[in-house]
Amino acid sequence: MNKKAALALATWGGSGYFPVGPGTAGSIAAAAIAWGLVNGLGWAPGWLAVLAAGLFWPGVVASTTAARHFGRPDPPQVVVDEVIGQWLALAVASPGEWKDWLAAFALFRMLDIAKPFPIRRLERLPGGLGIMADDAAAGLCAMMILSGLHWLSLW
Repeated sequence: MNKKAALALATWGGSGYFPVGPGTAGSIAAAAIAWGLVNGLGWAPGWLAVLAAGLFWPGVVASTTAARHFGRPDPPQVVVDEVIGQWLALAVASPGEWKDWLAAFALFRMLDIAKPFPIRRLERLPGGLGIMADDAAAGLCAMMILSGLHWLSLW
């Protein structure tokens, strides 16, 4: 992957350059695309997990390139990791149920920011793998929590 393509992917088309809360901006961009796919095109939400899985390794490569470019181990401009995590969380949200989508969004952002054990340990992985793995884990945890709330009929 060339550097220009890697930076475009890592910053999710530039949303990572948002001056305040670039991670949240990346999550909003991911949620907007997901909403369009699920509620506009009629995709089953589970396909978001498939997209996230398919984007993981290109995201690792792009994040590694971007980390070198920005000279930081986990630059704030890199938001493809938020896209992966957000799509995983949204993969169990009910189509058209804005409260469900808001809950998935909030759960992922809280877990991504707080990084409870063992999510934080994944940041120690080298390069782009560490950048991507902790957000993927936060997304999977948000997915499990929302699934549990559905299963218990609490949501």
